[in-house]
Amino acid sequence: MTPSDREFIVEEVQETRESIAYTGLLYGLEDKPPIAESLFVALQHVLAAFVGIITPPLIICSALGVDPANTGYIISMSLFISGVCTFIQCKKIGPVGSGLLSLQGTSFAFLGPIIGVGTAAIQGGSSPQQALALIFGVCFFGSFVEIILSRFLHLAQRIITPVVSGTVVMIIGLSLIRTGMFSLAGGAIAQQNGTFGSYQNLGLGGFVLISIVLLNISGNRYLRMGSIAIGLLMGYIISIALGLVNFSALSSLPLVRIPIPFRYGMSFDFAAFIPFILLYLITAIETIGDLTATSAVSQQPIKGKLYMRRIKGGVLGDGINSLLAAVFNTFPNTTFSQNNGVIQMTGVGSRYVGFFVAGIFALLGLLPLVGGVFQALPQPVLGGATIVMFGSIAVAGINIVASVPLDRRALIIVAVSLALGLGVVYLPEILADKPALIKNVFSSGISTGGLTAILLNWLLPQTMDAPQPLESQPEVQN
Repeated sequence: MTPSDREFIVEEVQETRESIAYTGLLYGLEDKPPIAESLFVALQHVLAAFVGIITPPLIICSALGVDPANTGYIISMSLFISGVCTFIQCKKIGPVGSGLLSLQGTSFAFLGPIIGVGTAAIQGGSSPQQALALIFGVCFFGSFVEIILSRFLHLAQRIITPVVSGTVVMIIGLSLIRTGMFSLAGGAIAQQNGTFGSYQNLGLGGFVLISIVLLNISGNRYLRMGSIAIGLLMGYIISIALGLVNFSALSSLPLVRIPIPFRYGMSFDFAAFIPFILLYLITAIETIGDLTATSAVSQQPIKGKLYMRRIKGGVLGDGINSLLAAVFNTFPNTTFSQNNGVIQMTGVGSRYVGFFVAGIFALLGLLPLVGGVFQALPQPVLGGATIVMFGSIAVAGINIVASVPLDRRALIIVAVSLALGLGVVYLPEILADKPALIKNVFSSGISTGGLTAILLNWLLPQTMDAPQPLESQPEVQN
C-alpha cells in the first residue's frame, strides 16, 4: 500500500465519522450484498429511473417528427447508455466517476434547447435525421464544458457549502413530488381520456404507496429491501386484473438492437451551441446536489477532501457520459436523484448494487421486448412508489442543511433559494413570454434555486451574524 493510499483511507475514515448520522443502513458503500439481494434492490432502482430515462427521447422524437423505428432505436440506446454510464459512475475508473451508488440517465434539462435546435434545423430544410446529427454534434462538444469545469470544482468549496448543496437537494425532492403526484393521478394519458385523478387511479396509486410504507416499517430486512419492488409488483398485478395494461405493442418490437456509433452522423452550429454552454454548467450544479444527497443517505462525508474528490469525479463522469451518449445516438446523461429515495427506503447504499443496475439497463436497451414490459407499467402504480421516494430526497436535503448551524445568513440563503426554485415549479407560465435562453436556464426549479443559493452564498457578507458593537451614547448633561 502506497503512502497516498494510506492517506486516502485515513481521510475516508475520519470524514465518514463526520458524516450525517442516518440509522438503519443495512449495507454500506463498500459492502457486497449477496447476489440475490443485490438483484432485488437493483430492480427497484431500475423501476424508479426507467420512465425518467425513456421520457426525454420520447418527447424529443415526437416533437421532431422522428419515425417510430428510429424513435424506438433512440429509446433503446438511452437505456443501453444509461447502463454503461451507471457502471462508470459507480465503478470509478481512475478520476472518472464518484464511486457512489449513483445512477445515470437522460437529462430533462436539455429538452427545450434540443427541441428548439432540432425544430429550427427542420424548418431550415433538414430532415429529422439531419436534425438529430446536429443535436448530437452540439451535445458532443458541449460535454467538454462539464469535463473542464470538473477539474476546478475544488476552487468553489467556499461557495458550494452544505447549506447550498442541502438546499439544492431539498429543491430536487420537492420539485419531483409534483411529477410523482402527476403520475399517481394517471399521467398524460389520463388527462387525454378524462380519467385524470379518478378514484381508480388514486386508489391504485394509494394502495402502492401504503404497501411500500407498511413493508418498509417491517422488521424483516428482506421485506424492507424489497418494499418498492413488491409494492410495484402488487400494483402491476392489480392493474392487469383491471385491464389497465396493454401488451399489444410488444409484438412489433425487434428481438435485439445493436449499438451503432454515429448512426445519424454528426454536425455542428455555433449559434445552436451557445445555450448548451450554460446548460452544462447548470447540469454540473444539479449533479453536485444529487451526489451530495447520495453521500448523505449512504452515510458518507458531505464535506472535506474525500467528498470533493467524489464530487469532481462524479461531475467529470457526468461530462464523459454525456459525450458517450452523443456518440451512441442519444441525449445528454446526468446523475439521477430518484435512486437516493430508493437507498433510504431499502437501506442499501452499496455501490456494487450499481453494477447490477448497469447490467439491467444495458440489457433492457439491447432487448427491447424486456424493456417493453417495464414500459407498460401504469402511471398510477409508478406514482404511488415515486412520491414517497421523492419525499425522502427532500428529507435528505433537510438533514444536510441541519448538519451546520443555521444562523441568519444561512436562513436567508435557504429561504430565498427555496422560494425562487419552487416558485418557477409552481408557476412555470411566469416565463412563458421570456426569451428562449432565459426559459432554458430558469424553467428548472433546480437550476433557479441552485444558482440563487450559490450567488447568495457568494455575495452575502460572512460577518452578518457577528455581534455589532454598541454605539457610544452621548453623556447626559445635568
